[in-house]
Amino acid sequence: MQPARSVFASAVALALMAMPSFAQEGGNTDLMDKSLAAGWKASFICSDTFVAGMDMETIENNDLDGIYTDFRRAYNQLPDARIDLNEQTVSVQYDRSMPPRMAAYRPGFGCTQLPAGADEIMIGYLPRFAAWPEATGEDRGSAIGSNVQVSLRTEEAERLDIPVSFAFDERTYGNGTRTSAVVVVKDGQIVAERYARGIDHETPQRTWSVAKSITATVLGAARRQGMIDIDYPAVIEAWDSGADPRRNITIRNLMHMASGLDSGESGSRTDRLYFGGGRVVDQAASKVMEAMPGKRFKYANDDTLIAMRSLREAIGDDSKFHSFPYEAVLHKIGARHTTMEVDWNGDFVSSSQVWSTARDLARVGQLYLQDGMWGSERILPEGWVDFVRTPAPAQPPAGSPGYGAQFWLMTDAEGVPADTFYMAGNRGQYVVIVPSMNAVIVRRGFDVIGGARFNINNFTRDVLMALQAAEDERSAVAATRAAAEAEIEAEIDRRRARSEKAIQAIREEILAKYGLTE
Repeated sequence: MQPARSVFASAVALALMAMPSFAQEGGNTDLMDKSLAAGWKASFICSDTFVAGMDMETIENNDLDGIYTDFRRAYNQLPDARIDLNEQTVSVQYDRSMPPRMAAYRPGFGCTQLPAGADEIMIGYLPRFAAWPEATGEDRGSAIGSNVQVSLRTEEAERLDIPVSFAFDERTYGNGTRTSAVVVVKDGQIVAERYARGIDHETPQRTWSVAKSITATVLGAARRQGMIDIDYPAVIEAWDSGADPRRNITIRNLMHMASGLDSGESGSRTDRLYFGGGRVVDQAASKVMEAMPGKRFKYANDDTLIAMRSLREAIGDDSKFHSFPYEAVLHKIGARHTTMEVDWNGDFVSSSQVWSTARDLARVGQLYLQDGMWGSERILPEGWVDFVRTPAPAQPPAGSPGYGAQFWLMTDAEGVPADTFYMAGNRGQYVVIVPSMNAVIVRRGFDVIGGARFNINNFTRDVLMALQAAEDERSAVAATRAAAEAEIEAEIDRRRARSEKAIQAIREEILAKYGLTE
């Protein structure tokens, strides 16, 4: 995929590969804090500009506001970013002795950060597609599923107006929460849709950890095609030595968040990968084991990243690997506004760095409602939906939501059916799947990190109540109409019988007048 390089460029590449990695999320120096803050700024401005098409005011009000609390001091000291529209790069200077932190855009790969210390020469080594089929035309479709007849459903629209409106008032479902999009799908049809904060139906946002469920979907498609076995050890090259116990970790363990690997105090903070420009193989695959696989639940970005890395090594062809999520899943279901970003080594950072619209996420949810089918094609293997929503053997602590396989379980939320499962991500990203109601609920946001969380349980309850009320109203109207139609038919029959009897009497009377009979 990459062109031949000069001797000088090759030497630079070797130097880049030899740069020290940060294997653990430990304490930071002031310089590292500045580097990570600059990485946040460069990466988000790059993706928001070149992937999402946002203007700078929208970016500053959303992704650059309400960031990690421990980043804010260093972030506030940063200068303005330099945006090169021709080269499609963003750079942020953070220290005079170091090159700026940089992120570069390539079609299909979105924006990739260079590691701290790398300069613009290194951009030439980033993976890229030889040809990327751009999505053309506006996304005007309102039917999310396949073979769904589009119809105006006024009952849902009227009853959903209240909870959907309240989702944007920044109070009802969490004081200070900032909703950017809501999409509600019932029976494969959008029945409510609203946007705010400069976002519309074609504006991708970072999915954060909703990406983990998208990763599970890609892995499911790979399993369907026989590329992986989730019960086979996720043997990656970094672990493939005789004395390494990590060779026993299976893809199932990873999907259950039960690898047993050390991931620091918080497995959801992988800053040196997300914002430091690190590689998956250096950051996620370098951790030692601290618990036996399958015995302990610990929510960790690394588990998702390693599962996707194992797929890369199983495929053994980077061109096929990079195309696989799009060709096997996303483009098949019409999710053409979704971009999966990679590190500079070509690994998908698919625990968080996926950009997608609310409609595209609704399509992924609909795929699960349809048991992995899209139209007449099976994308996910039989039983995959049950697998991801079945409680894992090792569960989160008491009081937390249950966990399946890269999906959360909404099994104990008041007023919500027990079969509900969902995708969840930082800053209020949710995709709720309710099989018993044949519904998908998408909520996107830019909630302040460390601030109030959007109450997805209550919102789901209220949306489902509105859907049920609409269904009850439709059923009541249908029952009333059926009763009316039955009465009409009965009256017609009575009148027809009377008419036929009268006609016969008239006939007999006239025939008798002439002395005739029937």
